Amino acid sequence: MSAEMFNSDLKRFIQQLEGLQGRLEQLYHCVNTANEKSHLLPSAFKELGMASEELQVAMEELLTQAEESAAMQVKLAAERQRYQHLFQFLPHAYLETDTNGKIIEANQAAANLLNVSQRFLVGKPLDIYLIKSDRRKFPAKLIQIQQRNLQQEWIAQIQPRQREPLDAVLRVSPHCDFDNQSISLHWIVQDIRDRQPMLRGDNYDNNTNLYQNRPRHIYHKGETISLKPHTTWIVSQGVIKLSTVSESGDEIIVGLLGESMPFSSSMTSLPMYEATVVSETAELISISCTEIAASSQLSQTLLPLLNQRLQQTEFLLAMAGKRQVTDRLHCFLSWLKAEFGQPTLEGTRLTVRLTHQDFANACCTTRVTITRLFNQLQQQGTITFDAQRHLVLRD
Repeated sequence: MSAEMFNSDLKRFIQQLEGLQGRLEQLYHCVNTANEKSHLLPSAFKELGMASEELQVAMEELLTQAEESAAMQVKLAAERQRYQHLFQFLPHAYLETDTNGKIIEANQAAANLLNVSQRFLVGKPLDIYLIKSDRRKFPAKLIQIQQRNLQQEWIAQIQPRQREPLDAVLRVSPHCDFDNQSISLHWIVQDIRDRQPMLRGDNYDNNTNLYQNRPRHIYHKGETISLKPHTTWIVSQGVIKLSTVSESGDEIIVGLLGESMPFSSSMTSLPMYEATVVSETAELISISCTEIAASSQLSQTLLPLLNQRLQQTEFLLAMAGKRQVTDRLHCFLSWLKAEFGQPTLEGTRLTVRLTHQDFANACCTTRVTITRLFNQLQQQGTITFDAQRHLVLRD
């Protein structure tokens, strides 16, 4: 059901409640003027009237939340479109497959490299574009990727359609669910002739080599980071909250970025976009967009990180579509556990501390509602807080 239909049904229900309340008031008036001996009926009608008023207030609050949720979906959809645009025009071949290697999505660079139209790539096994000797090794590679659950890289021979084979570097990164199980694979495929200076072996740490000797910028909790045009920020330490503002003036969280994650004003089409430190301190590195455009090494290093940003945006969009606030909160807590969780004897401790208002903004509800739900979860023993007031999720 669309947000418009849901809102329409809510409004119609509220109108019905208003009609019911009016009829109850008429009945109550008639009973009072009839001078009945029994006082039970007036009391009953009065209680029914109060109940209908409470229900009406609850439904109006639900309507407000639904409208805020719909506004957030529009914002996040625009953000996803922005990332989709970046995906399509990346200079390197980028593909997404399922865990069996079947292509789910491919950008234009991948279509050019394989000499196949984008629409014909979807649904095809990736290994049919390898020479036979590498194709035989491919199933074992897939098993190895999922067992290690880490980014891997190797050299293979690609067989484009109606062209000569070419040596290529395949870099693959698994995308996992909340249980750390691989649900899809993300591939970068590059002609080895464009990658010769970069080959250092499978354990080469691009981030360390690219970011060393760059100045660090230190920010403290609550500080807003200046989003300078043509500058990309990289999180070296800490956590950064990305947010926008709804039409009603409420903050909407569109991202929480941990170590190595990039952000900049050029990565969004939102008119209102703010980056705020939510950890005690944050250490950032700045890189000019001109330098990124001129360096294939920088571009390739940032590509998987941009993909993670896209996945995060899609997650928040899907979360906002859940009708029940409790479902949205549970979903958000599960995601925080996967992204910022630290195992302890008591459970999983969230390394980032968010306010109740932050949770409310992320879950499209009010701070009062979040406080009430947290109290319920504490009473159930589902969550607790440590001495530093970090949230701990009980396993």
